[in-house]
Amino acid sequence: MDIMKYVWCFVIGGAICVVGQILIDKTKLTSARILVLFVTVGVILTGLGLYQPLVDLAGSGATVPLTGFGYSLGKGVMKEVDEVGLLGVFTGGIKATAGGVAAAILFGFLAALIAKPKMKKQ
Repeated sequence: MDIMKYVWCFVIGGAICVVGQILIDKTKLTSARILVLFVTVGVILTGLGLYQPLVDLAGSGATVPLTGFGYSLGKGVMKEVDEVGLLGVFTGGIKATAGGVAAAILFGFLAALIAKPKMKKQ
């Protein structure tokens, strides 16, 4: 196994997280707005063809952060538009990300069954 793949995965994934942390610390943006920003940036960079080289270099270091979710949405839309036309704009992102969303819901539900939630003290 090529050790540099792991290094690039760590460096790129870490850099994306550092950008998020800087945005949290240095701006008045809420966490929710930063999350939306990351997904949107991932879609835009995918549409411009700039995110694929990052995925090729960093692998899961680029696909696991939220920009990677945007990448999946954008890539799914582009593939579906190529296959079915304009309707693919509405169905491509859903088809491409359905498995990940379903897994997140399932594992979130299982975690809620196992954990003992408590109310946050004000």
